[in-house]
Amino acid sequence: MKFLVVNGPNLNLLGTREPNIYGRQDYNALQKLVRDAAAEAGVEVEIFQSNHEGAIVDKIQAAMGDCDGIVINPAAYTHTSVAILDALKAVCLPAVEVHISDVSTREDFRQISYARLACVKTYMGLGFEGYRQAILFLKDYIEKQK
Repeated sequence: MKFLVVNGPNLNLLGTREPNIYGRQDYNALQKLVRDAAAEAGVEVEIFQSNHEGAIVDKIQAAMGDCDGIVINPAAYTHTSVAILDALKAVCLPAVEVHISDVSTREDFRQISYARLACVKTYMGLGFEGYRQAILFLKDYIEKQK
């Protein structure tokens, strides 16, 4: 089983970007956690980060036929990108949305999630742990679908 983990804009700046919201751990620490969680779940993982919407759409499309599921933190594109929503719907892979912060308690514009419309579950406000939970949930979800 193989998962694609997609991270959107500015997540490459973790550790220095608004540490009061996103914490002090950097992007390398997030990648390590994701790899460790995948190993714990017994799944292969590919991690991708981009600040560019089209690159994220291309990566999601490339997952079709290569991956069994997607874990996605679209970051700011969560609230703006119909293109990412459409890509998630087009590939027909189960996806789980993750947010490091609890976006439900933040600005009004963050209350809309287009990506969520194509996801089977959302984790938010758990910090990096949300990624581990998403990977474990996704593996269980896929196994139950078989």
